[in-house]
Amino acid sequence: MTKRRMAIIGLGKIAQDQHLPVIDKSDDFELVAVTSQRGLGHGGVPSFRTPAEMYAAIPDIDAVAICTPPEVRHAIAIEALDAGKDVMLEKPPAATLSEFEDLVSHAQRLGRVLFATWHSQYNPAVDEARALIAAAGLRSLRIEWREDVRKWHPGQDWVFEPGGFGVFDPGINALSIFVRILPGSAFVKSADLTYPANRQTPIAAKLAFSSNITGALLLSADFDWREQGDEKWHMMIETGDGRSARLFKGGAALSIDGQLVAEAPSEEYERIYIRFADLLAERKSDVDAGPLRLVADALMVGKRLATDPFEW
Repeated sequence: MTKRRMAIIGLGKIAQDQHLPVIDKSDDFELVAVTSQRGLGHGGVPSFRTPAEMYAAIPDIDAVAICTPPEVRHAIAIEALDAGKDVMLEKPPAATLSEFEDLVSHAQRLGRVLFATWHSQYNPAVDEARALIAAAGLRSLRIEWREDVRKWHPGQDWVFEPGGFGVFDPGINALSIFVRILPGSAFVKSADLTYPANRQTPIAAKLAFSSNITGALLLSADFDWREQGDEKWHMMIETGDGRSARLFKGGAALSIDGQLVAEAPSEEYERIYIRFADLLAERKSDVDAGPLRLVADALMVGKRLATDPFEW
């Protein structure tokens, strides 16, 4: 089988840790070029400073994965679509809902495939949790997503700049699981957003949700970038029939009443690229805006709280 010719735009931490290793071992894709403003490269493939230079030099690229910060992603994605490329977007897919909706419409007009990835959804335990809630109903769900920003975004000031999402950069992973496993829709009822005195995006957020789900009495989320020690990436679920479930390890494991029922190695990005290959074969897009919409709503209704300045 001929592999699709793939390029990566933006060689930051997520591209280096996840995308490059997965493409290197993929049966569906071959890395043929990268774009890096810092001049980084990988495996001897050509490296370009701008996408335009890359498209001019290698016009037969089939698809690109855009792994830049979200605030510049819209323009880069439009350029890729106009150049005749199918596009995979790292999460979050754009800096705003309007930009994302424009990308969806533009890809549709051009007949290109657009894939907005939500990598945390691609765990078997997430599907098990979804099936559990569908069968047993939902009484409550509490998200706790806490980690150390210095570990996961060391020195990356862009996450604290407008359009950088702050603690919602990891928090949107939890929200992507949230919208995947719910049997209905949830709405941000209130949000307490904690901003460092010297930063433009929140370092912590506490959200309360309402919903149209029968019997769901309490839905909440606690995001914090000031966690010390091990990460806390889990959800505590009380089902409609009174069972207690815990979805943890970022969605990679599920226990019910203290008994482990599903756990698999973290192969989220392998599954993303398998999904992308399927979408390309079917010439279909996958463009769920749900997680991004919840973040936007939280920022719209949120109450601003202040905390000490943050320094790396």
